[in-house]
Amino acid sequence: MSYRRKRRSLFDIFDEWIREMEEEMREFIEESEKLFRMSPEELDELRKRGLGPYVYGYRIYIGPDGKVKIDEFGNVRREGMKPRITEEAEPLADIIDEGDKVRVIVEMPGVEKDKIKLKVSGKELLIQASNGRKYFKKLALPDEVDVKSAKANYKNGILEIEFKKMKGSMGEYEIKVE
Repeated sequence: MSYRRKRRSLFDIFDEWIREMEEEMREFIEESEKLFRMSPEELDELRKRGLGPYVYGYRIYIGPDGKVKIDEFGNVRREGMKPRITEEAEPLADIIDEGDKVRVIVEMPGVEKDKIKLKVSGKELLIQASNGRKYFKKLALPDEVDVKSAKANYKNGILEIEFKKMKGSMGEYEIKVE
């Protein structure tokens, strides 16, 4: 007697995936409905414990290498199929290679410029901010940059940093935001 194992079709896999998404959506809606029924005092208590607001977004674009890229931002991270809420939001950032210089534009509303910390090490830029809202982002720069040439401005929730490119690493440096 031979047993043949039934192969799962692509439709079966998608059906299972859709069922899982529907279950997660149902759980999300139930949790959201609980939040809508809370008093302002209860919501403030959640915020004090670092829970909420929840921000998640993404953008899809074609990078300079011609490949499709997906950037996520906000304070909701994915761990497998489950979301994880973090205290720090990941801001949306653009890196623009302008030949002899690199420009970085980051959306970080709700912070004061003196609370923004910028560090460059090699081809990596670390952005942190904390006052009321917290932000954290590590960016891979397209080239090594001259940290001494850095100009950082923050206005109306937009941080703009400009560097001249250079060869050779200068170590780790902090940049002052103007």
